Amino acid sequence: MTSPDAAPPKLERKAVAAVVLGNALEFYDFTVYAFFAVPIGEAFFPARDPTSSLLASLALFGIGYVMRPIGGAVIGALADRAGRKPAMVLTIGLMALGMLMLAVTPSTASIGWPAQAIVIAGRLIQGLALGGEVGPSTAYLLEAAPKRSRGFIASWQIASQGCAALFAGLVATGLGFVVGEGAMGQWGWRAMVLLGLLVVPVGLVIRRHLPETAGAGEDAEAADSTLGVMRRLFREHGRLLLVTFAVISASAVSTSVGTNMPVYAKATLGLADAVSTAVPIALGLASVLFPLLGGYLADRAGRRPVLIWPRAAIAVLAVPLFLWMVRERSPLAVYLVTFLLSALSSINAAAIIVAIPESLPRAVRSAGLSIVYALAVSIFGGSTNYVVNKLVAVSGDKLMPAYYLVAFSLAGTAAALMMPETRGRDLEAG
Repeated sequence: MTSPDAAPPKLERKAVAAVVLGNALEFYDFTVYAFFAVPIGEAFFPARDPTSSLLASLALFGIGYVMRPIGGAVIGALADRAGRKPAMVLTIGLMALGMLMLAVTPSTASIGWPAQAIVIAGRLIQGLALGGEVGPSTAYLLEAAPKRSRGFIASWQIASQGCAALFAGLVATGLGFVVGEGAMGQWGWRAMVLLGLLVVPVGLVIRRHLPETAGAGEDAEAADSTLGVMRRLFREHGRLLLVTFAVISASAVSTSVGTNMPVYAKATLGLADAVSTAVPIALGLASVLFPLLGGYLADRAGRRPVLIWPRAAIAVLAVPLFLWMVRERSPLAVYLVTFLLSALSSINAAAIIVAIPESLPRAVRSAGLSIVYALAVSIFGGSTNYVVNKLVAVSGDKLMPAYYLVAFSLAGTAAALMMPETRGRDLEAG
């Protein structure tokens, strides 16, 4: 490991690509699963009632989030003790294994209950990996980036998610036109998952050859175990963790409401399959462009303004936008609402991903971000798709996703007001 006082390694473009690949792969899988929730439910949880099958599929999607806090603690602490690089190699390997298990497992109609057991195990493995991915990879980017552009470079973590969503939407749309909706429901979603796995070998090779940025400073002895890292983290930074938990929870709900839009357009608004298929394109476009804008603004104006104002705007606009979309029930309305809400959330997320690790010392930076991110995403990101669809089904109110989004955005805005300003802060070793 490098000395904490050493100059950061030169951050090459291929290194940035390799680091953000894990986040991209996560969001690619996230988008594919959200889009194909109906056929996945039919494959592994067949039911006479289509709604029950869909809800079972969304519950499977949420199962993976159970393991995220464990992955955040174990792998995040590993990155603080042994280095960022081994943790990043481990997470992308486990992530690929979980995706492969989903893609190749025969349906329940073919092999019975073992199919359900295998895909559940795959989601748990994937959840373990994803819980430990964001902390080490973001810490690496911050520690290797020039101080004046840390926000912009870290924003590629979020932009990579948009790239993945856009790619998933374009491929799903093109493949659907070529093979037809029936084939997409039968085997097309499996092909989509396998396609995402093609980038894993490249990511593994590049990640293995990255220079290490984690320091072994004078506090290394205090963090010589996972328990040591956890003890220091919660003893010294408990209040900050609570605040950042609320900030990330609001962002996770926004992301999930956006990725649920294909299901919402089809199941709730009754629009055609072709309309819901193209929704991830609007989501992806916003999520590619606006995180970079958010990172740029965070470097120029500071982290706090970008944490506060986009989240407050979502709280104000969500209900009117959903009301307009429900009344119009048109493809244009769905695409515009998805794009606008995703753009605001993406700007906000870029500030989140840099402000939180900048607020923590190097010895607990990876574990801190990993744990609070994993907990927030597990509890709220993993449940939002299920909850909002269930609320709509029970209440009959099509605006339930907007109400849910507003509640969390108000809480996220209040929490952001308590965050410290970290622009220009030295990333100290202690």
